[in-house]
Amino acid sequence: MHVTIVYISVKPEHVAAFQEASRHNHEHSVREPGNVRFDILQSENDPTQFVFYEAYRSRQDAAAHKETEHYRVWRDTVANWMAEPRKGIAYQGLYPAVSIDV
Repeated sequence: MHVTIVYISVKPEHVAAFQEASRHNHEHSVREPGNVRFDILQSENDPTQFVFYEAYRSRQDAAAHKETEHYRVWRDTVANWMAEPRKGIAYQGLYPAVSIDV
């Protein structure tokens, strides 16, 4: 399993719009072939801080996500709403084990 954890800091005046744009991205991402999870988290202590937990069966499935229309629309829509560039860190998912053949 290929997991990316993305850290995002949003300008305070754009938090509500960012949430809505991200909801749309989430709703489409969870339907992608190879998607295992696509969680969007917001800090309880600082509502401008978000974490995306993106799990795909393979690195290729994760790369395909970046080619989807909904991702490109989200990326372009939220670009100027971020307080700083987003930071994605890739991980190899160990457990739960996900079979690529499933």
